[in-house]
Amino acid sequence: MNYGEIKTNDIANGEGVRVTLFVSGCRNHCFNCFQPQTWDFDYGQPFDRAAQERILTELERPYVQGLTLLGGDPFEPENQEALVPFLEEVKERFPDRDIWCYTGYVLDQDLLDGGRRHGPWTDRFLSMLDVLVDGPFRQELYDISLKFRGSSNQRVIDVKESLARQEIVLHLE
Repeated sequence: MNYGEIKTNDIANGEGVRVTLFVSGCRNHCFNCFQPQTWDFDYGQPFDRAAQERILTELERPYVQGLTLLGGDPFEPENQEALVPFLEEVKERFPDRDIWCYTGYVLDQDLLDGGRRHGPWTDRFLSMLDVLVDGPFRQELYDISLKFRGSSNQRVIDVKESLARQEIVLHLE
């Protein structure tokens, strides 16, 4: 897996101060995507141990609330495979840090068992997330007043509650 950027002290992509990883590769190709360069799976740099250590070091800072994954799309199958072992390490080392993830896929249509992006890594991936912002960006539904999302079709989901109840539970309205 490649990544386009690692941001530290990010306050735009989730609650609190965050470390943000922009992964490469996306098949959704949303019209007016704010990061179309990340559609290319070869964009950026390899997500190697040095990149992982940089994120882990930043997560040690006491004021950091958590990690955010976006891109590209973290839920592309090849990205899931690369991210799951890393997220397991993050959760083991930093159980008090939350993990947010942005995807153009829809949780209850694409990511759960039987969905078009559900694969051998998906359940483990979802189990480590606290918040999922799901759904493709839709220009005609763009609304600058929305918190942590670009268009009104996107949802900010409490993943743990949603999986436990087997229904979508929103983190934010």
